Amino acid sequence: MVNTNNGKVLVVDDEPNATKVLSAILSDAGYNVVESSNGEKAIKIISKKDIDVVVTDLKMPGKDGMQLFDYVIENYPDIPVIFLTAYGTVESAVNAMTRGAFYYFIKPPDYLQLKSIIARALQQRTLKKELEILKQRLSGEEDHIRIIGNTPQMLKIFDAVEAVKDSASSVLVYGETGTGKELIAKSLHYSSARRDKPFIAVNCAAIPRELMESELFGFEKGAFTGAVSRRIGKIEEASGGSLFFDEIGELDIGLQAKLLRVLQENEIERLGSNKKIKVYFRLISSTNRDLKKVVESNNFREDLFYRINVIQLNLPPLRERAPDIPLLVAEFVKEFCIREKKALTISDEVMKILQSYHWPGNIRQLKNVIERAVVLAKGRMITIKELPEEFLSQQEQIETLSKKTLKDLEVQAIKDALRECKGNKSKAAKGLGISRKAFYKRLREFQLF
Repeated sequence: MVNTNNGKVLVVDDEPNATKVLSAILSDAGYNVVESSNGEKAIKIISKKDIDVVVTDLKMPGKDGMQLFDYVIENYPDIPVIFLTAYGTVESAVNAMTRGAFYYFIKPPDYLQLKSIIARALQQRTLKKELEILKQRLSGEEDHIRIIGNTPQMLKIFDAVEAVKDSASSVLVYGETGTGKELIAKSLHYSSARRDKPFIAVNCAAIPRELMESELFGFEKGAFTGAVSRRIGKIEEASGGSLFFDEIGELDIGLQAKLLRVLQENEIERLGSNKKIKVYFRLISSTNRDLKKVVESNNFREDLFYRINVIQLNLPPLRERAPDIPLLVAEFVKEFCIREKKALTISDEVMKILQSYHWPGNIRQLKNVIERAVVLAKGRMITIKELPEEFLSQQEQIETLSKKTLKDLEVQAIKDALRECKGNKSKAAKGLGISRKAFYKRLREFQLF
């Protein structure tokens, strides 16, 4: 059966025979072909249907091919236009190409070349559409937040985010490094009524302790050596919006007391000032540590812990949500293919390796591996050659398991049966559905006495 998912091509020609021949050729190649006999009809079609490529004659009654081209480049500049005409001249060809036409053929064309050019035009159109989608997604933080997952653990997280997004209660997100804790925090903010207010992130593990206080509270000019002007702190910046403390378990114990006071009083003082400034924000925190144990070791204030842990979200590591890996891989391949201007698929062999890997770095590590593979890929498919060396040993393990012989499986079954029957050979034989004589024969053969 012909694949009709290769794109929609609009053929515009006032000669019925020419239209019929070209439509048949393109349909056989798997394209969804739409026909038009003149420019006016073509414009109506383009405005109503999602056309991927236009192949048009130049000379036609009414609106000719050049007028149709003018309409397309003004209203649908991402649709490639290919000219196909019996009245070609060097001047008209140069004019069309310099104004942005994708290609220019003289009738009768080389149909193999024409199909090749249409395929390239369609690929360009697809890349442009995907690039535009990516740009729109990146144009605003709320559009950039895409948390992918279809496992029960992730669906539970999505439901919780939806339920608490507009609450003023503090949220604590637990999860290993690279599981996407900041994405959850951003999702809470940008899906809420606070979406137009600031989202301010503070990485407690990255900012030196001696600088953290001024980062959080800001300072007045002359508050200390080097304070040449006033600076607004992160807490004040977040007023009206959300304040995200990434890895809050790393926050200095002295600053924990000051943060607790801010949460209790809803006010701060900049360093070098005794003026109280009211602040109202939604606190979202994250940690990869067991904060209860940190509290027990006296490295985290118990009162602050209960203050920040009103709502708790637990993000599962990637190894516990293997069914989501193909979804994540598809998204990352698409993202990096757009950036690198490539069109790649991923082999089944690679997907098996990725799904069986333990992913100590979680989603962040997976994303880096896919980025590397897309950049290195030379063909149209990502293979094990594009994976880091550590994954090659993973492939060897998979091959070893797949080469397990029938004898290995039979030996294991006998051992399991004997263990379950506490060494009773008659019961083990009966459980395996074989005679006692055959069972003893296998015991001797496999040296299991």
